[in-house]
Amino acid sequence: MSSPIHTLDENMRTADVDTNGIRWHRIDEAPFRVSGLAWYDTEKRFRRMPLTPSPGIPSAVRSLSDCTSGAQLQFHTESARVAVRVALAAPAGMDHMPSTGQCGLDCYIGEVGSMRFAGVTRIPYGASNYEVPVLTASARERRRITLNFPLYQGVKSIAIGIEDGTRIEAPKAYTVDGRIIVYGTSITQGGCAARPGMCYTNILSRRIDAEFINLGFSGNGRGEREVADVIAQIERPRLFVLDYEANCVSAELYRTTLPAFIGTLRAKHPATPILVISRIRYAHENISPTRDRDERLVFQRTLVEELRTHGDANIHFLDGSPLLGDDFDECTVDGVHPTDLGFLRMADGIEPSLRRILA
Repeated sequence: MSSPIHTLDENMRTADVDTNGIRWHRIDEAPFRVSGLAWYDTEKRFRRMPLTPSPGIPSAVRSLSDCTSGAQLQFHTESARVAVRVALAAPAGMDHMPSTGQCGLDCYIGEVGSMRFAGVTRIPYGASNYEVPVLTASARERRRITLNFPLYQGVKSIAIGIEDGTRIEAPKAYTVDGRIIVYGTSITQGGCAARPGMCYTNILSRRIDAEFINLGFSGNGRGEREVADVIAQIERPRLFVLDYEANCVSAELYRTTLPAFIGTLRAKHPATPILVISRIRYAHENISPTRDRDERLVFQRTLVEELRTHGDANIHFLDGSPLLGDDFDECTVDGVHPTDLGFLRMADGIEPSLRRILA
């Protein structure tokens, strides 16, 4: 193709922001609510782990903590136009995940249970700073706005633009008291969703009115005790979800880390529910099934049953094998990381367990 696609198809052109009549606002103060970052209120940094590293935290986990997966900005406004001005730590650089998912924000309008997608940032190729619209409505109307942050990049700063003469108001409080904390892998982090709102924790946050904390660390969700120690420090946990089997390089490592991880959480939170999820199926399992997977599945189920037998009624297990469905091989971008279809099916399968536990 000799001509750039945006010259042939208007819909492929990156949208320009109309700043005429737009007023920009910082988001580090009320009435904006930044959620999904457990240490934001004290550190005012878009970071998923504490800024001061704890001893023993792997350097990869510290680096991946700057990725803002699961972070959200929420507010109400009657403005018909909403824009974002974003400075990223770096431009997009992945070859199997769209820049809209890596580095973009997407916008949903409405309350939990009835949210609808309204727009996503279209980022010029190679850009690490952008100023683009996320909502363009035909009329002013008071709406709840939820912006999902980039899944695989850091955010240095962000400002929100709304029309002059319109207000920003705080969102109402969550109906679920406490945070749902999800620890896991690249899949938990959102690889390779086309846009941030399609990461499974963000899908669940549109259905369950709770603050979700996404602690998926791409390639590095290995269950280290030091990481468990930090996660146990998060205030107001309502539920811990452990979805990190896929990053354990051996069944033996998983057998070692999972009981220790649970024990670390239990030492500080003896009654907080814990849900262990086994990994989804990979496309190659159609042609090369592995016994290692079955061994891990039996181990997880048996461990949870034994803990319940010994008095821990608040630990639960969910088999992740069926989450993508019988055609699981059609649900990933590379045989491992889900597409939006895969993430939607994961959320559909996980949601009933979360509701039962929270009830």
